[in-house]
Amino acid sequence: MSSQPARQGPVAAFFVLVWDVMNFTRRLIFNLVFFGLLLLLLLGMLYGAIAGRNAQLQGRTTLVIAPEGTLVEQYSSDPASRALAKVMGDKSAAEVQLRDVLRALDAARTDKRIERVLLRVDELHFSGYASLREVAAGLAKLRASGKQVIAFGENLDQKQYLLAAQASEVYLDPMGGLLLEGLGRYHQYFRELLQDKLNVDVHVFKVGEYKSAVEPFVLDAASPEAKEADLFWMTDVWQRYLGDVAKARKLTPQQLAADIDNLPSGIAATKGDLAEYALQHKLVDGLKTKEEIEELLTKRGEPDEDAEGGFRQVSLGEYVNHLDLGLSPIDERPQVAVVVAEGEISGGDQPAGRVGGESTAALLREARDDEHVKSVVLRVDSPGGEVFASEQIRREIVGLKKAGKPVVVSMGDLAASGGYWISMNADRIYADPSTITGSIGIFGMIPTIPRTLQKAGIHTDGVGTTRFAGAFDITQPLAPEVGQIIQSVIEKGYRDFTGRVATARKRSVEQIDEVARGRVWSGAQAKERGLVDQFGGIADAINDAATRAKLGKPDSYRVRYVEKMPSPFEQVVANFANSRAGGAWLGRSVFGQDLAQLLIGRTMPQAARDLQFLQQSAMSVREGGMPVKALAYCFCGF
Repeated sequence: MSSQPARQGPVAAFFVLVWDVMNFTRRLIFNLVFFGLLLLLLLGMLYGAIAGRNAQLQGRTTLVIAPEGTLVEQYSSDPASRALAKVMGDKSAAEVQLRDVLRALDAARTDKRIERVLLRVDELHFSGYASLREVAAGLAKLRASGKQVIAFGENLDQKQYLLAAQASEVYLDPMGGLLLEGLGRYHQYFRELLQDKLNVDVHVFKVGEYKSAVEPFVLDAASPEAKEADLFWMTDVWQRYLGDVAKARKLTPQQLAADIDNLPSGIAATKGDLAEYALQHKLVDGLKTKEEIEELLTKRGEPDEDAEGGFRQVSLGEYVNHLDLGLSPIDERPQVAVVVAEGEISGGDQPAGRVGGESTAALLREARDDEHVKSVVLRVDSPGGEVFASEQIRREIVGLKKAGKPVVVSMGDLAASGGYWISMNADRIYADPSTITGSIGIFGMIPTIPRTLQKAGIHTDGVGTTRFAGAFDITQPLAPEVGQIIQSVIEKGYRDFTGRVATARKRSVEQIDEVARGRVWSGAQAKERGLVDQFGGIADAINDAATRAKLGKPDSYRVRYVEKMPSPFEQVVANFANSRAGGAWLGRSVFGQDLAQLLIGRTMPQAARDLQFLQQSAMSVREGGMPVKALAYCFCGF
């Protein structure tokens, strides 16, 4: 056979030439588009940097705090995703960092250019009451400094109202609404669905009669123990809420409680007008529309025809950026490092905004190895998760202390189960009285589906070299002796948990067991029982860590958050999208819309999260590794 290629005829040669021209044109256009986008990115970055340096904050400015999204300890998405979502107006996954709100409030207290604050919290959402009370305390300090704080809302829930109540003046839209209703915590229960409808058998192994995280999968309703424990800590948190609102509004907790009990008759008296009801019961100072609020601020402040609303203003984001521009790029002062552990604790290397056994431990190790870091604050807002991952993080806390660097824990809204595991060895533990903590207990869970398969006409059979080969296969019934193995592992995990807590807290194991057994406590109740040392927020923990390291006054040291840094590409895209030129281009771009939708995650309802948790338990068995995974987890948020 000849190896020479066949000669092309004139027709074939013509089409080859056409194809080559088209291919060249395609590559040329692609390169032009690519380098054009790159040029736009660079111009956007340059413009944003110049505009940021040239921007001046003028006197008589109103700071507009109108955050949109969920209040978080740290962002759960990369800068590029956040910037694109903001440009496209996608609020579904928007987040606001607690640290940014707190430092803006603190800086505004002494900033002579900030004359007053307009507070809009209609679009701010919260996961708990501890972080909420930190923001409320910041607003109260701002008001006490003599600055006007004017709150306006169109529709407020009771969490948002706690912040609005701290203002000097509280206004509600005449067609708006505001109701205080109390705290409720209700859960979906899947036993009938799983066992009777789908023929899935969920095998639970636990220690602690109050460890209720597994109940949704094996019961049709909450156990008496779960209801007893939940009502105990929820009542404590609710009474504190009533006290906070009553103090801010010069009312009494009893008056507020009575108004809630008489809601039907009270609202009927105003003929269903919720705004008028709020006014009559002194929850607000007046009823005004948004336009009337803007007119009020224009009269009291400095008119600015070019600004939205007609008055001189700066937004929360702009003000935080202004504060960042004032930071020295090279700061050789000693540091208090802050590492955030927010969310479920999982094994391995997790992305920024998640808690990973390896990744969070690496951040703590980075702080230990950095000679500029003299002490560390671990900010915990977590329901717990995998025991081994929690232990990896705890070991790094011990390593920091051995290296001579004090560690202080600041508990946020939730630091329960595994969240307490990673906290217990700190030199000092701070919590808000309304923090949810405790839940010192262990459980394991394995769903099996032989009945499900049989109903579909599928049967499992085979052989093994020992009686336990394949014993953890979820397609087979779980043998009693296998359950005995799992229970022994879980009991060992509970002994490890209570033993470590006893050592860390300098108590006996018996004393810890009395307050453990999976029971959840409020921060105030935990302090009474020796699980928490002091009341306070993140600022108190930072001050304590600095004092332990003998760093002197606040201006003699720097606070640095140690977290995963975005990639160079993510930072470039974020800078471009945040610039005016980039934002305008992306706002008109279909590409920008599609990309934002791809990058921005969607939240899941609670029932879906619960079932996903069950699925993960099954997958951990199916995918190899340890067939028995001990979990220190708590379904104890709001």
